[in-house]
Amino acid sequence: MPLVSVVMPVHNSASTVGAAVRSVLAQTYGDVEVLITDDASTDDSWSLLMELAQQDERVLPQAAPEQGGAGRARNLAMERARGEWIAFLDADDLWLPGKVEKQLDLGATTGAPLTYTSYYKMDAEYTGEAADFIPNGRVVRARARVDYRAMLVQDHIGCLTAMYSRKVLGTRLMPEMRRRQDYALWLSIMRDGVEARGLSEPLAVYRSGRVGSLSSNKLALVPYNWELYRQHEELSVLRSVGALAGATWASVRKSRI
Repeated sequence: MPLVSVVMPVHNSASTVGAAVRSVLAQTYGDVEVLITDDASTDDSWSLLMELAQQDERVLPQAAPEQGGAGRARNLAMERARGEWIAFLDADDLWLPGKVEKQLDLGATTGAPLTYTSYYKMDAEYTGEAADFIPNGRVVRARARVDYRAMLVQDHIGCLTAMYSRKVLGTRLMPEMRRRQDYALWLSIMRDGVEARGLSEPLAVYRSGRVGSLSSNKLALVPYNWELYRQHEELSVLRSVGALAGATWASVRKSRI
């Protein structure tokens, strides 16, 4: 069975990281390692991570040498990865029990080295475990497949659902950007001709409306998307304007869920 390396950045997430880690450990597919980078937390996150590591040897926390943001924290974790697959989960989100198993099956049957799923949204105040989550109607639906051209118009891949194959793609780190590093990673993979495959079943739970979350302010994302299109993807001004309009509208629609 292939080992799955789960990448988790943590910064002052003591109130939620325990449930996030337990949602990985409770997967129906147990051959996982949880690679956690603590990004200079000032709350009780680190001591809690130490407790989780003592309880289960699959939990592997490491402190970042300095605060560098979520993208750099994820890269530090990926550099430690031993698994054939890399998966992503933030410290305040959750996975539902069959996620890893079903995505591995999807990768095996389609040959896709990049997969993703639909996911639920929950309120920021949710305090339960993944097992306590009651499915609701707030679902961000995944397309069955998506290519580079479609991804330029909209980021169809929720980071908390993404998995990519190191066996096929090698270790692909997130670009050094201020924001949207995950979106840039998917684009860099798919620019090489990779088609990603998605599962319509919601298999993760995203905490929406987080205090201080950039993604909760759709207009605040505009300059970061522009930087992504112009500097990272090197698109023309005209193509960047078109992509930006599509991405902004898609973000507004998604926020209404």
